Amino acid sequence: ENEILETLYNIASKNKIWRSYIGMGYYNCSVPQPITRNLLENAGWVTQYTPYQPEVSQGRLESLLNYQTMVCDITGMDVANASLLDEGTAAAEAMQLCHRHNKRRKFYVDARCHPQTIAVLQTRANYTGVITELKLPHEMDFSGKDVSGVLFQYPDTEGKVEDFSELVERAHQNGALACCATDLLALCILKPPGEFGVDVVLGSSQRFGVPLCYGGPHAAFFAVKENLVRMMPGRMVGVTRDANGKEVYRLALQTREQHIRRDKATSNICTAQALLANMAAMFGVYHGSDGLRHIARRVHNATLILAEGLRRAGHKLHHDLFFDTLTITCGCSIKEVLDRAAVRKINFRIYGDGRLGVSLDETVNEKDLDDILWIFGCESSAELIAQGMGEETKGILSTPFKRTSKFLTHQVFNSYHSETNIVRYMKRLENKDISLVHSMIPLGSCTMKLNSSAELTPISWKEFANIHPFVPLDQAQGYQQLFKDLEKDLCEITGYDKISFQPNSGAQGEYAGLAAIKAYLNAKGERHRTVCLIPKSAHGTNPASAQMAGMKIQPIEVDKNGSIDISHLKAMVDKHKENLAAIMITYPSTNGVFEEEIGDVCDLIHKHGGQVYLDGANMNAQVGLCRPGDYGSDVSHLNLHKTFCIPHGGGGPGMGPIGV
Repeated sequence: ENEILETLYNIASKNKIWRSYIGMGYYNCSVPQPITRNLLENAGWVTQYTPYQPEVSQGRLESLLNYQTMVCDITGMDVANASLLDEGTAAAEAMQLCHRHNKRRKFYVDARCHPQTIAVLQTRANYTGVITELKLPHEMDFSGKDVSGVLFQYPDTEGKVEDFSELVERAHQNGALACCATDLLALCILKPPGEFGVDVVLGSSQRFGVPLCYGGPHAAFFAVKENLVRMMPGRMVGVTRDANGKEVYRLALQTREQHIRRDKATSNICTAQALLANMAAMFGVYHGSDGLRHIARRVHNATLILAEGLRRAGHKLHHDLFFDTLTITCGCSIKEVLDRAAVRKINFRIYGDGRLGVSLDETVNEKDLDDILWIFGCESSAELIAQGMGEETKGILSTPFKRTSKFLTHQVFNSYHSETNIVRYMKRLENKDISLVHSMIPLGSCTMKLNSSAELTPISWKEFANIHPFVPLDQAQGYQQLFKDLEKDLCEITGYDKISFQPNSGAQGEYAGLAAIKAYLNAKGERHRTVCLIPKSAHGTNPASAQMAGMKIQPIEVDKNGSIDISHLKAMVDKHKENLAAIMITYPSTNGVFEEEIGDVCDLIHKHGGQVYLDGANMNAQVGLCRPGDYGSDVSHLNLHKTFCIPHGGGGPGMGPIGV
């Protein structure tokens, strides 16, 4: 273990820790040390299973309920779920919710949403029949009553804060839903979306005490109006009473979810970054509303000082109202600015059209501001600029956008603001749960294994934790080596040729893998192949993912031993041979059965023009014994929290690389 830690540190040292003010939904933050040491690095919090069994999950259920309450309060919405995977896929879930709500195909996307969010929306729309149109708010026409909904960013990707109430009203008048991607920290001083009638609010909770880690994992949030609650994706925690009448917590409205509804579920989401949601919840509990407002005001004030300095230096700011992000056209050579930034080891957002973006965060101090001002050629210091601005410069706090409503009024957010109290609170919750520090967790549906301390130690190293996902590649060579080495190892373990690390969970891996199969068939001119065979014993995510990928599902019977009914499989293959796209099979199955005919099944599907998708959820049972690529599988996802060293964390983090 000492040798591998030394090797990992040498890899980590290849990453360059520059100060990144790139923004785009990712920010440096100050992770409170009590939360780092007593939650993120604590096996009692990182090794529990998803809380489907509430009797042994009361601690993390309470924490996830805190997360839901925090999101509802800050966004001004009625109901929130217990986290999603990331902001991009949360936006895609919002788009699908709008389509389910009114069955319309067209979906408007504000062109000033984050570019990675737009890319995810366009990809998801390709497979679900939704038509996305990229427009600015004033260009959006709802009069045809063919628009299911609209998504806008508040504040937008360029930092602008604007009034979307008129857009929301136009959408509602024509039967469309309004969705808002937003920033929890900004909403601590900004008017929340719920107060101007938005139907769905989503975003990332990363800046609530979760490190950047080159892009994840981070918990997304998703909140809706009460009337949309049964269409909402993801897990929800509710309050009920036990047999003795005591108030307790449990997962609520599970009939929306994939493990029950299968292909009719609202989403294929299963694992959903619960560990990171718990970190964000504890960040809210620790700081409370006063602490969060203080952080938000400090970030905004720093941005106001920077804006004034940039104006004095002759640069053009594109927006007058902002929270933490400035979009700038330089009054001098942009190359000169970037060269000076490199001297100070600072990254800005480069738009590619001559503009730069600067996004500040809670870690920014006076020296950081002075360095940025120097880079842009401002001769004054941050202190002198602040003195010259006076009290009258209050930014959004002196506009109608200022938040006036209270939030986080519940007792839990007003009781644990010292280290002693927050540590005791986390320990009380931890002791209510069963984790691997207490016993084994014999759940066959999700292979549990040891998360060794040596495996988890590097997560907290700044060389891995403090890297923005959009830094230049030469600053992330350690991560590039990790990806390269891990791909080589996973290919050797699975027998596949290539690995993609894009999917953020096993469910997203399934979706990505099926999308790859569809793209392959389309490239062969076989777009008509859309039928996916799925054994009835398969994980519920399988049919849910196939439905998301635009496939038609044909269930396959299983025999009394849990094996695939080969005669029924052959009959269905023959029935759909002209349109067969794929089979999804779990090996060993969810019943714990190694299908002896797995090779024959793969040959049968290939003979009739289909592809084999092997669900890697139970890969742990075959590592070192056999390889999917050898017995005929074409695509698999791998749940790294089941077979490898990522912790389960009470329902995430998950990662679902796909092998092909």
